[in-house]
Amino acid sequence: MRVAVPKETDADERRVALVPDAVGKLASSGFTFAVERSAGLAAGFIDTEYSAAGAEVVSRTDVLKGADAVVRVGRPSADEIGELEPGTVLIGFLAPLSDPESIERLAARGVVAFAMESIPRTTRAQVMDALSSQSTVAGYKASLIAADRLPRLFPLLMTAAGTVAPAKVLVLGAGVAGLQAIATARRLGAVVSAFDVRPAVREQVESLGAAFLDLGVTGAETEGGYAAELSPEEQARQQAALEERIPDMDVVITTALIPGRPAPKLIPTAAVERMRLGSVIVDLAAEAGGNCELTQPGAEIEHGGVTIVGLTNLAARLPYHASQLYARNVTALLLHLAPDGELALDFDDEITAGACVSGREVTA
Repeated sequence: MRVAVPKETDADERRVALVPDAVGKLASSGFTFAVERSAGLAAGFIDTEYSAAGAEVVSRTDVLKGADAVVRVGRPSADEIGELEPGTVLIGFLAPLSDPESIERLAARGVVAFAMESIPRTTRAQVMDALSSQSTVAGYKASLIAADRLPRLFPLLMTAAGTVAPAKVLVLGAGVAGLQAIATARRLGAVVSAFDVRPAVREQVESLGAAFLDLGVTGAETEGGYAAELSPEEQARQQAALEERIPDMDVVITTALIPGRPAPKLIPTAAVERMRLGSVIVDLAAEAGGNCELTQPGAEIEHGGVTIVGLTNLAARLPYHASQLYARNVTALLLHLAPDGELALDFDDEITAGACVSGREVTA
């Protein structure tokens, strides 16, 4: 099976789908590779490392020639879809819920596409769970950004000049990103609290040394492990309760997402306007509209002396390790779809069927 690794074309994307170590591992399992020149450079991986791992390093013009599979991070543009041959296997973050038009283009082209965000959240598929691996990176980066933007120190300091009180951090949402944000903020010395509508995550929050806020609003957990959407009445109660707690915080990091839906609004403008001067909100749900009413996706703004960070794709800001983790997810999926380097798609298998978003009929 010949696998193509093109360079990512999105201006803000610095990750690469496979790192040299992953290429070497897969090459020993019967795969061959064409890697576009400089595909891994922004992530810290040079072409000679790919060559040493057994890949052929080629031009953009040649990278897709003869490819049985194409692996990438972000979804391809309409022009890039047009370059794929019918029957080609495509793996990447393809946004099937938010960009159905691209999925339709892939289907029309006859591409057999597997979306990394559609990998089932099961124990068996855990090693392929790219959403979790990249959320870990994003949660870590969110706490670092918050510490950088906050005009206060995070830790308690006892100095000859006196004692400095620690920063107070609130994390909304205790999924993978939220838990990593909690752990990182705690390591930086902040006093951390967290809230999630799922009571089951309380133990995880407290195991990291954070306090779990009980706001009297609870919700169910979906099959994929996400919090189920609250009713309008529950959302209103949640907002009101948070509005009372948020002004006491120096930093709020929000991570609440519902797949395929706009992000729930947790922080109204009124709550922001009650925060202390210099406070920071880092909104990890910015790409889906944001958990804060004032968030501007892709931008960093200030409102009444409060910094609101709506930067998207935070994982790409730590491209070296984000690429390593993503490559391990992709490697596991490739070995699942093509044991010993030979494509063998079994759509009775829950992972294969769950992740496939187009082209199943091509292989029938």
